[in-house]
Amino acid sequence: MSIVSTKQMLLKAQQGGYAVVAFNVENMEMVQAVCDSANKLKAPVIIATSASALKYAPPALFAAMVYAVAKETSIPIALHLDHGNSFELCEACVKAGYSSVMIDASQQPYEENVKLSRAVVKLCATYQVPVEAELGHVGGKEDDIESENDLGTDPIQAAEFVKQTGVNSLAVAIGTTHGVYQGAPKLDFERLSSIRSAVDIPLVLHGASGLSGDAVRACVSRGICKINYATELRAAYTAAVRHVLLENPEAIDPKIFGRAARQCVSEVVLEKITVLGCEGKA
Repeated sequence: MSIVSTKQMLLKAQQGGYAVVAFNVENMEMVQAVCDSANKLKAPVIIATSASALKYAPPALFAAMVYAVAKETSIPIALHLDHGNSFELCEACVKAGYSSVMIDASQQPYEENVKLSRAVVKLCATYQVPVEAELGHVGGKEDDIESENDLGTDPIQAAEFVKQTGVNSLAVAIGTTHGVYQGAPKLDFERLSSIRSAVDIPLVLHGASGLSGDAVRACVSRGICKINYATELRAAYTAAVRHVLLENPEAIDPKIFGRAARQCVSEVVLEKITVLGCEGKA
C-alpha cells in the first residue's frame, strides 16, 4: 500500500477508541521490522524519524526506504517527522515525501510556539500534510531533546493554541518522560481528561517507552490517539547486536547481527500494537 496521511488515520482512531503507534526508526532493519510486524497484525502504523536521525541520514533516504517497504504491505503507513525543531526541517521533510510532520516549539515562549506552529501549518497545507505540535513540555533526554522540566499542558491554553494554530493533532505533557525512566512515572490522568474535554483534535503521548500496558491503555481511554515509542526499540536493537557480537566475536558480516536486531525490534512492535488495540484496524 502507498504512504498515507496521519489525518484520517488518527481521526479514525479517535472515533474507534484506540491509538495508532508511532515507532521511531534509525535504519533499514528497523523500518522493515515495523512495517512487516504491523502488516502481520493488519494494523495502521506510523514510521517516525527524529531530527537527530535526519542528521544521520537525510529525509529523502528515509523516505525512499519507507516508500519501498510500504509497497510490499497491505496496510496504511504514514511517514512522520518527530520533534521537528525548525521550519526548514519541516519543509525539507514534506518536500521529500513525508506525509506528516511535528513542529516542536514547546520549549519556546507560548507566543513563539504559536507563531512557528502556525507557519508550519500554512506550509504543510500546500502539500496536504497534517501537522502535530506540542504544548507543555515532556521532560527527560532523547536525541537532541533534553530538559529537566516537565511542564504540564494547561487545558484552557490547549484549546486556545489549537484555535490559533490550526494544528491537526496535539502532543500533551501529563507526566511522561523522554528516554529511560528513573523510577515509576506519575501520570496526571485528571489533566488528560480535562484536555480531552477542551480540545477536539487527536491527542498524542510522547515518552511512552517504559510505561506499563495498563498505563497506556488508561491514556487511550482518556483520549490519546497516537503513542510514540523510540527508546524501547533502540534498546531491543542494541541488545540484539551486542548479544550476537559477544557470542560471535569474530563475526564481520553486518547481516548476521542485522537479522537478529530486526527480529528483536519486531517483537517489541508486535507487543505495542497489541496493547494499544489497533490490531486489525488497517
